[in-house]
Amino acid sequence: MDLELEDKVIIVTGASRGLGSAISKYLIDEGAYVVAAARSEEDLNSLQKHNEERILPVRCDLSIKKEVQDLVTVACSKFGNLHGIVNNAGIAPAENSLNSDIEIMENTLKVNVIAPAIIAKTAAKHFVAQEQSGSIVNIASTSGLKGKASLASYSASKGALLRLTESLAAEWARYKIRINAIAPGAFETTAQAAVLENQDVLKARLRKIPQRRMGLPEEIAPMVSYLLSPISDFVTGACFVIDGGEVSKL
Repeated sequence: MDLELEDKVIIVTGASRGLGSAISKYLIDEGAYVVAAARSEEDLNSLQKHNEERILPVRCDLSIKKEVQDLVTVACSKFGNLHGIVNNAGIAPAENSLNSDIEIMENTLKVNVIAPAIIAKTAAKHFVAQEQSGSIVNIASTSGLKGKASLASYSASKGALLRLTESLAAEWARYKIRINAIAPGAFETTAQAAVLENQDVLKARLRKIPQRRMGLPEEIAPMVSYLLSPISDFVTGACFVIDGGEVSKL
């Protein structure tokens, strides 16, 4: 299926590894240009080797407002336009909420909610000024659908991201700006390293997933690309769960 992403310009945050890297590579293979934003310059340079002409690595700290705002300017300066956003970057601090510092929650909300909101608003202003449509995909989490113990800040932030998605989708639809979310479950990324490295913990974790396995990063990329594509023009304000059936058991 032709997703009609040839020469489209997409910003992907958290692009240097895991889900973000897989999404970036898939978009490149569909013919898009990717502005790959992340904190790790080394990992970004490694990603760029996938296609040096179509990947622009940008070192960006999502806790710094100006660096987040500048991503849209950087994309337009390099490639001449912008067509889509993938708000993938996020942090998931494990915490004892009874004793943890409130700064943990403040920083988690800044990276997981405020930064995506800044990028979305900045991109939306560009889309409106250019009188063109645009698509934004927010990578949330199943933790945003049902809060999890020891992940209060993360669960709260991903729940907020889902509500932000719905609100902005309803408000911006008249400008032909679409906003959707994906809620991944457990995927084989560095975020799950503690689980993957302990066989007993891994077996216990997999028992909660009907498919009895974790997802592969490459399995989320086609859905992200579809939502960025013009062929999903009637899809907005939706959340797609990709978790091997785990949420259906909750």
